[in-house]
Amino acid sequence: MGNQVLNARSLQLLKALVERYISDGQPVGSRALAKDLGVKLSPATIRNVMADLEDLGLLHSPHTSAGRVPTVSGYRLFVDTLLTVKPLEAKDLTRLYQGLSVSDDNSDMIGVASRLLSELTQMAGVVTLPKRERVCLRHIEFLSLSNTRVLVIFVTNEQEVHNKIIHTSKVFSPAELQQAANYLNSIYSGRSLDAVRKAVLNELQEDQERMTKLSGTDLHLPEGCRAGKPDMNKGLLDAVKMAQLAFDQDNDKDKDDYVLTGETNLMGFSELSDMDRLKQLFEAFSQKQGVIHLLDQCMKADGVQIFIGEESGYRAFDHCSLVTSSYSVDDQVVGVLGVIGPTRMAYEKIIPFVDVTAKLLGAALNPKSKAPL
Repeated sequence: MGNQVLNARSLQLLKALVERYISDGQPVGSRALAKDLGVKLSPATIRNVMADLEDLGLLHSPHTSAGRVPTVSGYRLFVDTLLTVKPLEAKDLTRLYQGLSVSDDNSDMIGVASRLLSELTQMAGVVTLPKRERVCLRHIEFLSLSNTRVLVIFVTNEQEVHNKIIHTSKVFSPAELQQAANYLNSIYSGRSLDAVRKAVLNELQEDQERMTKLSGTDLHLPEGCRAGKPDMNKGLLDAVKMAQLAFDQDNDKDKDDYVLTGETNLMGFSELSDMDRLKQLFEAFSQKQGVIHLLDQCMKADGVQIFIGEESGYRAFDHCSLVTSSYSVDDQVVGVLGVIGPTRMAYEKIIPFVDVTAKLLGAALNPKSKAPL
């Protein structure tokens, strides 16, 4: 892209053309552009500059129209260097703030954030559920219910309490359940759930003979689990088996998941209303894997990320743009939220919506910002 062509006038013209096209969706001609610019440039001069921009791959002429529309490269240059982001209006900021402070249930808040993004932008809102491997175990307890049913109560991060009923292979006494909890708390407290899950699987793969040898070395075992107890190694194995049931990933409904709201809004945009495009897009939403992979990429970067058209590398999104931002809990990035819409979206409005929603959601989920129980 030669700077001799992309001088201030060329950039001003490109900015005006992209803004006009985003506004009304029609190919932009030299006459309309001259009117928008309000400067004394002849239609011939404007046509020449537009031709130069087309040669550079920033614009293209659809069909036989005399007007031009931005290409993905044109949008990218516009977003990176020419865009003036508008601050959120007070009423929208208030709605976001109030919406994300009404619930103490984290899963509810994820749904609320997705719905607010969709309603306020009239596009599709997407929010990934917090990644479990970023969640740390603080404390675990076991409570006998009846026969082999055991209630697992575990606290993650600061004060998030989770309950799960597991079915054990035998009936455990309250003392045995307490001993199992003591052991697991002493070994795994403060570690991520993902690390706990992997460590538990490793322990289960060890044979009982190796467990017996380890038990005699008086490692970092809690009081009551010292070498010399006749049933100690069996108790540890039982504890590990219960931990496996408690943290079994196959039972996690939230595995690799996200909440998507307002996808039917996309049917209202002419550039996405082609039946084949819509079918491809909705199949992508239902299959989820590709979308999850794309959103996972966004977790690795700070701030707002924008994928325009084929930049996503995901064919179903060739005619869409995705504006995302990661959200954090305890200064750890745990998820991503964003807006999916046509490439012809009002980026200057969508970007602050996404940015502010990510910050508010992170604050709402952050246990440090909540009053203690």
